Amino acid sequence: MPRKPNSPFRPPQKKSEAIEILDRPARPPRGGRENARDEDPQPQDPNAHLNADPRGPRAPRGGRPQGQARGRNAPTTLTEPERLQKVLAQAGVASRREIEEWVVAGRISVNGLPASLGQKIGPGDRVKVNGKLIPLRFTQRSPRVLIYHKPEGEIVSRDDPEGRPTVFERLPVLRKGRWLAVGRLDFNTSGLLLFTNDGDLANKLMHPRYELEREYAVRLLGELTEEQAKSLTEGIQLEDGPAKFNTLRDEGGEGANHWYRVTISEGRNREVRRMFEAVGLTVSRLMRVRYGAVELPARLKRGMWMEMPEADACKLAGVAAPQRQGQDEKRAKRPPKMHRTTPSSR
Repeated sequence: MPRKPNSPFRPPQKKSEAIEILDRPARPPRGGRENARDEDPQPQDPNAHLNADPRGPRAPRGGRPQGQARGRNAPTTLTEPERLQKVLAQAGVASRREIEEWVVAGRISVNGLPASLGQKIGPGDRVKVNGKLIPLRFTQRSPRVLIYHKPEGEIVSRDDPEGRPTVFERLPVLRKGRWLAVGRLDFNTSGLLLFTNDGDLANKLMHPRYELEREYAVRLLGELTEEQAKSLTEGIQLEDGPAKFNTLRDEGGEGANHWYRVTISEGRNREVRRMFEAVGLTVSRLMRVRYGAVELPARLKRGMWMEMPEADACKLAGVAAPQRQGQDEKRAKRPPKMHRTTPSSR
């Protein structure tokens, strides 16, 4: 085909062997399908993820230097495939431990074959969970963490046969992936509850081997004796094994109600309540005020949530925070906003 006049000739450039990872909203497909779903099939072309523009990357608008992306999900480059568990966990499909269980159960396939533990996948692979294709973009991005002040009367579950309100009804909607609850709080327990869209971070915060300390404010009907307090810090036997508080501090109180602060490095079901019941005292109110290094902000009222700043979320996950400049840097330094989401009517 003859070249148009006044059109400079640009020789095709050799494509890079590295994979450019993009995390940007997918363009709506042609034909009027404005609401294309995430589960639409992935491209069959194994080279579809490469930059096919022969002119190379274009200079962004607004004078932004080349290579500096806007937003918290900045593009990055990976040169090797990643382990299946890691990719699915980062996509928010489930925690890494759950994914490993699904692999063993045969619920995950890669290119039509059963997946195996430790298997690595790349951009050209097609991964299905329970027969459903999972859209994967191999995105290496900053994790998101929500801090939620759970009130009494909400259950930490997506589905409840009794129809009780769930904490997930309060959270903002994720365009991709899902929020993973870091641990649980009982229906009648309030306080700090963390959520993340990163399965690896959720696993790190919950796995027993990390022994992250939880701190609770406890109101008792009655007052502990020195002998009872000693047994709770040295260890008592519950039906599911021994348990003990790392610390136990008297916070005072009036009348029959007395407050204490306790710390514990486990997260067994109703463990704090059962420990006090084992020494003959009843917990009338229980509130979690700290999880690991994260404390419940004093201005975060019950039923409200806030998003942890990106730098703090990266620090919590043990990953390097991306460097921001200009407006992005100013936006990152703004104090986090408090939000209250009204649950949808049942």
